[in-house]
Amino acid sequence: MWYVYIVKCSDASLYTGITVNVERRVNEHNTSKRAAKYTRSRRPVHLVAFCPVKSKSQALRLEYKIKSLKKDEKIAYLLKEASNELEDVK
Repeated sequence: MWYVYIVKCSDASLYTGITVNVERRVNEHNTSKRAAKYTRSRRPVHLVAFCPVKSKSQALRLEYKIKSLKKDEKIAYLLKEASNELEDVK
């Protein structure tokens, strides 16, 4: 299972990424050299939202879509997608 996630950086900006392990990835953003260059200078980051998706290709498409949105639309859109994924599971 892949996840698309949004973290809020210390400067109040949002960063969107994909991973197979959200907890590990957020920890990397806060402590590791493996963090994205964008988040390394904006620590600490805090997880705001995440959405499970079925494949890496779907995760990449959703990440791209979210990155094209305005800041105030990003979290709402991701949460909407997460609720759609949950409906698909039922």
